[in-house]
Amino acid sequence: MTTVLAPVEGEAVRLAAVPDPVFSAGLVGPGAAIDPLRGPGKAVAPIAGKIMKLHPHAYVIVGDDGKGVLVHLGIDTVQLKGTGFRLLAAEGDRVSAGQPIVAWDPAVIEAGGRSPVCPVVALDADSVSAVAEGAVHVGDELFRWD
Repeated sequence: MTTVLAPVEGEAVRLAAVPDPVFSAGLVGPGAAIDPLRGPGKAVAPIAGKIMKLHPHAYVIVGDDGKGVLVHLGIDTVQLKGTGFRLLAAEGDRVSAGQPIVAWDPAVIEAGGRSPVCPVVALDADSVSAVAEGAVHVGDELFRWD
């Protein structure tokens, strides 16, 4: 069982509530999302493992068990081409759960007309369990993956 931790602080919401059909329909995979607190902060690793992909707006960490988790910081944020994000780690780094990966400010994302909601997705998974609802802090359990 893999426990996936909240990478940002805010309000846990179902993926179905994400304002992007690819995430809300579960096409990327099952998981949860977080409507983050507005203001500068850091997005952290939801699991321990290796950073396999790292973009300013999104990252994938794969654990030693081969399970990968995608964290996407906001919706349509790829269009920002890195503006408003600062990398705190590098692709290929081994990280522990809770280690800062990207510094960002959800309020800036929202001010630019985009949703700051952060999907957290279990890649190549059929389902997840124990999905959190309500307020979550960085490092709280977000969901479990059998």
